[in-house]
Amino acid sequence: MKKKITMLVAVLMVAVLAVGCSCQGGSKSSANKTMVIGDTTFNSENSEESVNPHNTYNGWACIRYGIGETLVHYTDDMNLEPWIANKWENDGGNNWTITLNDNVKFSNGKAVDAAAVKECFEHMIQAHDRAPSDTKIASMEANGNVLKITTSEPNPALMNYLGDPYACIIDMQSSNMEQGIVTGTGPYVVQEMVTDDHLTLTPNTNYWNGTPKLSKLTIKTISDGDTLSAALQTGDIDAAYGMAYEAYPNFENNKYQFSSIQTSRTFFTSMNMESPVISDKAVREAIAYGINKEGFVNTLLNGHGVVGAGAFPDGFSNFGGDKVKNAKKYNPETAKATLEAAGWVDTDGDGIREKNGQKLTIKWLTYPSRQELPLLAESAQASLKDIGINVEINNTANHKQFRKDKSSWDIYASALVTAPSGDPLYFFTTSCLPGSDYNYAGYDNPNVTKLVGDLSKEFDATKRGEIAVKLQDEILADDAYVFCSFLQMNLISKSNVKNYTAHACDYYEVTADLDIE
Repeated sequence: MKKKITMLVAVLMVAVLAVGCSCQGGSKSSANKTMVIGDTTFNSENSEESVNPHNTYNGWACIRYGIGETLVHYTDDMNLEPWIANKWENDGGNNWTITLNDNVKFSNGKAVDAAAVKECFEHMIQAHDRAPSDTKIASMEANGNVLKITTSEPNPALMNYLGDPYACIIDMQSSNMEQGIVTGTGPYVVQEMVTDDHLTLTPNTNYWNGTPKLSKLTIKTISDGDTLSAALQTGDIDAAYGMAYEAYPNFENNKYQFSSIQTSRTFFTSMNMESPVISDKAVREAIAYGINKEGFVNTLLNGHGVVGAGAFPDGFSNFGGDKVKNAKKYNPETAKATLEAAGWVDTDGDGIREKNGQKLTIKWLTYPSRQELPLLAESAQASLKDIGINVEINNTANHKQFRKDKSSWDIYASALVTAPSGDPLYFFTTSCLPGSDYNYAGYDNPNVTKLVGDLSKEFDATKRGEIAVKLQDEILADDAYVFCSFLQMNLISKSNVKNYTAHACDYYEVTADLDIE
């Protein structure tokens, strides 16, 4: 009853706000087609404060909303296909030759040539935190529509990385990097941007690859799940990204449509290796056995997800989680036995184990903007209590500040696309090496570091897959991470919306074909 009342209030609030909102649902006029997409992730909490691709993860907004495009495009099988570039080749070592399409223009009408791409990449390498180590670009030479790149060492995944959102091709001469508004090659341009509120887009009249169908498109930041659901039901928005699973039944009728696909976005836990309790291998192992992944996916996610094993989904290329050996399945009895053998026992009968007078309490840090994460915390709290572990949850939008204080958390649960470029190297370089961007937990395994080095230099696809499987088995043997599930992404829209399509890479949400009738 309380939930129904909350939903009713949310619906009424959205209905009232819609009267004065300048971002109301789409027009059906062919001469003036407007559309509004509600999105839970276009906000500073998710490092999407702007559409400047050279700033942290702002590139996701740039490419998702049709402002920027990259040299290569990912298929839904996560293979590479031409986009701004029409072909590329490597000499077997450090040298790459990339040929651009000759008809691509920036939104300001300027032709995209190799010199413009070179200038963009030079700034990208200077400004972006991951691009230098990912691409390993040492020098570039531009000649007409041919760009030659020399890397500091062999980099088999270079073209995969140049499809990452941070590599959107932008005109450095006209982009306002400080304000976060850029000149790209995509079907839409920024008219107005208010961080944490909305992004207004208009057609790129110089678009090189078709004619945008909408006269105006608004991306509306709606972080609250009830409000997002209510907004779609009342018509304040025409489509939604990040809808709460519990709201799906509201849209399972002929008024709405779903576009669904499995992705490599995983919901997983990182073990704080500096935590006194987590540094106990038995505790990490028990947690890995004690999290009920199947229950989480089937009950709390209503089956809208895929149970995780390794860092990549089962069947993903030749290095999927189904190929690893050391993933632990839910086994509460084994978890209990592991803790017992390590001296963690419940001596006072309160259901929580102790050792040397210390209660087995885990501080679990997570955040609300990815709706799966609070549900995962709730599920883990229940299943770990059954094996004698007390879990204290800190679910906060301020997770970044808490994360910096290693004494404030034992487990950090987050969401990450582990293979955004279709290649396995990304996850290991960002999350498993000492000092890497996402290695918040301080994980350090010399053998993992060596294998990552091997993977970064291996060109053969079969051997790359074998190394990636070995790496997953290494980190799973350490119980450094628990991969709980993978996102079954659903984009929901009104039935009159056309070509609002989910993709495995989680990009390309807005294209020239997006339309509303």
